[in-house]
Amino acid sequence: MENEENQLIETVDENGNVITFELYDIVEVDEQEYALLLPSEDMDKEDPELVIMRLTKEGEEYIFETIDSDEEFEKVANYVESLEDEVE
Repeated sequence: MENEENQLIETVDENGNVITFELYDIVEVDEQEYALLLPSEDMDKEDPELVIMRLTKEGEEYIFETIDSDEEFEKVANYVESLEDEVE
């Protein structure tokens, strides 16, 4: 995504803690959109850990959902890794 302004997303984990992410990119795999997010506390790290969440749209708003299926997660993670390989 080419944006001059960082898009921050706040989610709540299973323990009720608010976690802030920066939206890195949105990819589409099998006609489903996924958000690639970087935890804001990891932004200063040399190699921050990327978080992948499923995107669904309700009206004009996007809903960020965790991916519960290992198979779905692996498919998206492999796609993202293939994109990284192309860049290198």
